[in-house]
Amino acid sequence: MNDTKGTDVISLLGPLRRYARSLARDEAQAEDLVQDTLVRAYERRGSFRSGGNLRGWLLSILHNTFIDGRRRRAAELRRLDQAARLADAAAPPEQESRVRLQQVQAAFMSLPDEQRAALHLVAIEGLSYQEAASALEIPVGTLMSRLGRARAALRGFEAGARLPQSSRNKRPSLRIVGGSDV
Repeated sequence: MNDTKGTDVISLLGPLRRYARSLARDEAQAEDLVQDTLVRAYERRGSFRSGGNLRGWLLSILHNTFIDGRRRRAAELRRLDQAARLADAAAPPEQESRVRLQQVQAAFMSLPDEQRAALHLVAIEGLSYQEAASALEIPVGTLMSRLGRARAALRGFEAGARLPQSSRNKRPSLRIVGGSDV
């Protein structure tokens, strides 16, 4: 692009800016559009035919740059919308998760101490049955029984059953087997 009358880009800035403002409807976006147009024109200067209409060529590049930007933004909005819908479907809102976690914690905490301790050591700390039984100083069979009762109570909670009032915040009453109740 020489500085001859047919290729004087500076003299075409006015028409380019006017057309860009007409398309973009925003002064800052119009200036960006003109700049992008001039960059594209410079990059593709080899495609301009000598003796061709520079004004028409630049206005065409400006128009195509505007349309490309509009399509890019529309595609981006579609991707964001789709990602938002997938996120909504994949993960429940955080508040629901917190409420659910509080419900599970309340159910866990309402278990009798012995069941809660056994379940914690095996399910949360990852101890084997033998290690957990040794830590609690109980036989493995007793540990397994406590785990079974704790898991059954939590499954009942999952199914919607409420834990019995007697098991909440109260130690279970123990019977002495083989001795007197006195």
